[in-house]
Amino acid sequence: MAQWLNEPAEWSEENGTLELVTDKATDFWRKTFYGFTRDSGHALLEPVAGDFSASATVTADYETLYDQAGLILRIDETHWIKAGIEFTDGLMHFSTVVTRDISDWSVIPLHDANPQTPVSIRITRHDDAVRVQFHLGDGQWQMARLCPFPSSDALIGMTACTPERAGLKVRFADFTVGDPISRQLH
Repeated sequence: MAQWLNEPAEWSEENGTLELVTDKATDFWRKTFYGFTRDSGHALLEPVAGDFSASATVTADYETLYDQAGLILRIDETHWIKAGIEFTDGLMHFSTVVTRDISDWSVIPLHDANPQTPVSIRITRHDDAVRVQFHLGDGQWQMARLCPFPSSDALIGMTACTPERAGLKVRFADFTVGDPISRQLH
């Protein structure tokens, strides 16, 4: 059963669709570059063990710097991966943050996307490796990241954050967790 980490004040779930509105100054980040640690982002999480693939499709009204929504794989406050859309430099980016005590950040600009563009995100764990993929609309899955990550029991789920404001309206559809996709990369 899914449980909230930092439950937002406003949310609803109906027919497999989660809608939420972010609270003010929410984020997940640890130390690197900015020098601060935040563990206040909204995340609806369920337990996962072993190898798996999790996916969801997200849309949101991104407009303010660092508005973000996607999936998060979390062992604890010092080991997690968040992946999804983040609004920076005036446009949507596919963003991945891998945290192993300190956070890194990688982005792929999505020049042809707009807030109405549905983005599907998939996180797959194979032993001690995690693959992050995405696609826009009905497109092909594109790999955004392949990284080492502990194979410990963890939590997986949907996340949304707004470090600079409150009020991002986010819609998650088709969240699933199941058997891992093939290890074949190409």
